[in-house]
Amino acid sequence: MLRPVYWKDGVLRLIDQTLLPGEYREITIETAEQLWEAIRKLRVRGAPAIGIAAAFGVALEARKFPGGSSEELLNHVRRTCEYLATSRPTAVNLFWALDRMLKLAENHSRGSVENLQALLLKEAEEILQEDIRLGRKLGEIGAALLRDGDTVLTHCNAGALATGGYGTALGVIYAAKEQGKRIKVFADETRPLLQGARLTAYELMHSGIEVTLICDNMAASVLRDKNIRAVIVGADRIAANGDFANKIGTYGLAVLAKAHGVPFYTAAPWSTVDMAIKSGQDIPIEMRDGDEVRCLVPDHPTAPATVEVFNPAFDVTPASLLSGVITERGIAEAPFEQSLRRMSKAESK
Repeated sequence: MLRPVYWKDGVLRLIDQTLLPGEYREITIETAEQLWEAIRKLRVRGAPAIGIAAAFGVALEARKFPGGSSEELLNHVRRTCEYLATSRPTAVNLFWALDRMLKLAENHSRGSVENLQALLLKEAEEILQEDIRLGRKLGEIGAALLRDGDTVLTHCNAGALATGGYGTALGVIYAAKEQGKRIKVFADETRPLLQGARLTAYELMHSGIEVTLICDNMAASVLRDKNIRAVIVGADRIAANGDFANKIGTYGLAVLAKAHGVPFYTAAPWSTVDMAIKSGQDIPIEMRDGDEVRCLVPDHPTAPATVEVFNPAFDVTPASLLSGVITERGIAEAPFEQSLRRMSKAESK
């Protein structure tokens, strides 16, 4: 199993995903500033993995606390959470994990500093292990949608590298394989940063799953000619009505799937569902540097250096194009306002 984020010897360890597939390198994170940079620069990416890394970042800063009272440590934790929350705006798992760590700190701020430090690290580790457990459960639920011999199309990377180590959209593929099903995958390259080419193709080959890489603009032909059984993608935030944000290009792929009569699913842990947001219109979309589009490879321009660039990292796919939302709680179906609300209430009891 790939381990994109984990704790070892008092520091946070990450796979630097900007170097894959050419180089596998783990980096050490020892400060919140280093983690902020790693999240912003996509050294760690994928909504669940970002949340896990942020939780460990809080624990890391708590362990570094120079001394004082538990109340002072709580204030330090609060400042750390506020700071890490500014790294990227769209993936709700980041804010979910930070809120969870802050609430734990608030609930135990009257004990000793040492106890609170230990509890924060334990909570971060639990968030990691929980993600792996829930990823497996989500995968098993989603695998029921696939038959032996099916071919799936996916976009961006929603596998082990985007999570604690199992996956969401690709977790469905991994679970199907564990059930003995032979599944083939077509992976969009996913411009402009090529997460599908660099990461999805890499980890599917690493896992022994047959994968074919395509350019993003080949998806329509593949949906028409290659007997695609389903399109399965991840999500960075899912609104209460089923609209969801995922890597730019997902919306167009959903339109193509609808035109070709191919079921279109998003797969994500429940922590990605934001019931406080009514629709996709309320999801903040991260805008990124234009050089990501001007240069297919860093320092090798493929467009004029001063051309204006529109570079949103995500787009919003309307629920009307969705066949279902695969979570560890089950598969939500239309009308999503009702099915997601039922899932939310079931957990709160």
